[in-house]
Amino acid sequence: MTPGRTSLHGCPGYRRKYVGARGSLTPQLHHRRHAHAAAAAPAWRPSSALDEWVRREARPISLRRLTFFGRTLTEPRLLDSANYCRLELPTRIAHRLRDMQTLPYVVVTNSHIAHVYELYYKAFERFRRLPEIKTLEDNDKFCKTVQETLREHATVIPRLAIGVLEIQGLMKPEETDKFMTTILRSRISRRVIAEQHIALTETFHAPWHFPEAQPLTDTNSDFVGEIFLRCNAKEIVERCANATQELMRITYDSNLPIPEVKIEGHLDATFPYILSHLEYIVGELLRNSIQAVIEQRRYKDAKVPPIEVLICETQQHVIIRISDQGGGIPRDILPHLWSFSKGPRREKRLENLLRVPKLLATTQELQVPGDLGTHQRHGKRTKCNESNQHSSLSPLTGRPPDLRLGIGLPMSRIYAEYWAGSLELHSLEGYGVDAFLQISKLGNKNERLTTRASMDAL
Repeated sequence: MTPGRTSLHGCPGYRRKYVGARGSLTPQLHHRRHAHAAAAAPAWRPSSALDEWVRREARPISLRRLTFFGRTLTEPRLLDSANYCRLELPTRIAHRLRDMQTLPYVVVTNSHIAHVYELYYKAFERFRRLPEIKTLEDNDKFCKTVQETLREHATVIPRLAIGVLEIQGLMKPEETDKFMTTILRSRISRRVIAEQHIALTETFHAPWHFPEAQPLTDTNSDFVGEIFLRCNAKEIVERCANATQELMRITYDSNLPIPEVKIEGHLDATFPYILSHLEYIVGELLRNSIQAVIEQRRYKDAKVPPIEVLICETQQHVIIRISDQGGGIPRDILPHLWSFSKGPRREKRLENLLRVPKLLATTQELQVPGDLGTHQRHGKRTKCNESNQHSSLSPLTGRPPDLRLGIGLPMSRIYAEYWAGSLELHSLEGYGVDAFLQISKLGNKNERLTTRASMDAL
């Protein structure tokens, strides 16, 4: 255990003091440093049940496995999916609870991080007590419980983002970023599992679904739950570009030139992916590029240069390069580009985050009504990203460009790496930025999880 840390799990007097390698932090000293957070200190609970669930390892999944499982959707398969969720969700939540229990106590008494802990503990207790799901009626009740939990957790991301900014100086920035990456990656994993099962349940109950049919022969079956089997890179970029350009037209002077988005390369490249994840990443990158070009050329008479997008398809990957001439990334921001906790403009970021009532981690950031998220499934009009209202980043949809949160790029990288992809940026000061998004085309890579075994081995 590293200096300055202790596990508060089961520790006598854990509500009154934090005992570390360098001694104890008394309630009086803690009150002077964090009086506003003292009343919100989380109720650290000794729990043998938590110990039991932490000893379990998460069972990673891949897009291909999720697709194969959901292609022939019968009642037994749906119940198998439900019971996988029933066991996997509390397992993954338990690991994150243990992470938070090993943080310094002066950190976890921050009101925002304490709030997240309480939400996680409540969800853990709720899911671990659920009995085996044996009937469709049991599954419907389970889905309602999952949806309620997803709604309750709508504020987790802004709470965490505000919390890590407020605890600057209490933890090393590298440790804070590691904690944030781990907890957000796990959050994505749980939402993938939960939302996939909810989508499969909706499919099973749909009037056009026939369990005994052979869906592999249905050429219109482009969705398996939340997975879009034929994501077309060009179409994704076009939809996100249109949405971003419309947002800029509304925000800036209507007479201000908006940069065009030119798309070249392998325009027919397709791959299986969770559409909302991809639209979030691409939307964030295009937003940054278009806004940078507008602000760079706002008071100049020169013609606005386009945003150039190159799509490259290889045997195993699809690579999307987004290039702009927006002047590059400011020198004071560049070293902290992927950090949640480091970097300048801390007070402004806190102020902006407090303006965002809800942030969720599984949907596109930019959405113009009638533009994004509408697809055909089995001949039925289905809004894939609106079917689950708890999965909407709607508060960000129309946020003004000056509402800079400082979490878009690190979150986008976590999304990109989740399914074994990558996101890199190269900035040429005074000229512009090239962003490289690499996507695993085959869908056969397991999700990237941080397990307790891998953490304890460090």
